[in-house]
Amino acid sequence: MPATWPGSPLAERRPGRAGPPPPSPVGAGIDTGANPRSAAAAVLEAVRHRGRSLTQALGAPQVLALADGRDRALVQELAYGSLRLLPRLEALAAGLMHRPLKPADRDLEALILVGLYQLVGTRIPPHAAVAATVAAAKSRKRPWASGLVNALLRRYEREGAQIEARIVAEPRVRWLFPDWLLQRIQAAWPDHWQGICDAANAHPPMTLRVNTLRGDRDAYAGLLAEAEIPCRPLPQADAALVLDTPVPTARLPGFDAGLVSVQDAGAQLAAVLLDARPGERVLDACAAPGGKAAHILERTGNALDLTAIDLDPERLARVTQGLERLGLAARTCVGDAARPQGDWAQGTYDRILLDVPCSATGVIRRHPDIKWLRRDTDIAQLAGLQGRILDAAWPLLTPGGTLLYVTCSLLPEENQDQIEAFLARTPDAQTRTIAADWGLARGPGRQILPEPGGMDGFYYALLGRAP
Repeated sequence: MPATWPGSPLAERRPGRAGPPPPSPVGAGIDTGANPRSAAAAVLEAVRHRGRSLTQALGAPQVLALADGRDRALVQELAYGSLRLLPRLEALAAGLMHRPLKPADRDLEALILVGLYQLVGTRIPPHAAVAATVAAAKSRKRPWASGLVNALLRRYEREGAQIEARIVAEPRVRWLFPDWLLQRIQAAWPDHWQGICDAANAHPPMTLRVNTLRGDRDAYAGLLAEAEIPCRPLPQADAALVLDTPVPTARLPGFDAGLVSVQDAGAQLAAVLLDARPGERVLDACAAPGGKAAHILERTGNALDLTAIDLDPERLARVTQGLERLGLAARTCVGDAARPQGDWAQGTYDRILLDVPCSATGVIRRHPDIKWLRRDTDIAQLAGLQGRILDAAWPLLTPGGTLLYVTCSLLPEENQDQIEAFLARTPDAQTRTIAADWGLARGPGRQILPEPGGMDGFYYALLGRAP
């Protein structure tokens, strides 16, 4: 689970920047309504310099007021793509400009990066990309802005290949990762790090989870075929279908009626491993946005006493909405898994799911802002929080019960090292073997590495409490 809970040391800030982010809202002073490029630049600037998450920035009123339909899709593509290729775009901009822009011109710098992304990362005709980006620059109250943007983008068309050849040797540019994170991944995965980086920088697949209370996977694949939406099953997850091309959820047959949900296949393994049985008492201790809780209920015929908690009331509301759409029932409570208190913390549970806050380094392809919002020092802070959650949740597990520890991280400090340390200090905790043909054995658990067209990166460890 990405670490974005209220009060998180990772929330609302930009790594490597001293002091709090400026208080001005996303897009302040910019006419985002005139051009999608302006809106995308405002989002990019908010992530780079104000520490906003990409989700927060795309949800800002100035961006939502922009337009709908294709323009909204374009803003999202430009923002996501620019963050994926950010080191390359920054190096290109530095190579094109005679001197860096002033801090007061960060909004213009973001627009230049968005303009370059259109030329290097999209199929937008260059003349259209340049013209639209120059038009967006005219909304800045600086007479020279549009001329500068036009000159830089035109220069890239002439000299881009030579500049690319000069910068490609830089590891940050070649792998599109901050140096500290690239070094951590190389150390953790000396035989796999290149594939991890390539997968993290690719567009993610759109994977569905069929609601088996309403039908089976083959039947829903038939509905998709009738709607001319090609898909393929994923053998590792029995309810998963991967679409050849992502589509809006409004195009998915029966989505509003609860026939299907959008969930990565790696995340779908949680319900399978927890293996809850009808009638059991189950706790999902870090539940938002609720996909794993819903899947647990779907697999058990909606016949569980399931409690879903989360620290963030707004995110918990999404859990409730998702359960209602799927026709599922659970008790939802605002609660802190690291400090159990209140009604939900009374008694014990037969099974506990701990999808703990983490660095989210296994889902970067879905959240490219993670690369630029995390700091090296955050990993130790997160590992400390994960350890506290494990210690706090363990007494809530019934003797003989099962706890599933989950992260969407690729870093051993949050995964096998965390579980090995917990086992060493917890006498009644026992490892339960995960018999699977997916992932790699790592300490007491299994690690999935992100793959193009496949699953996101997850770590799973299954623990039992001695009777």
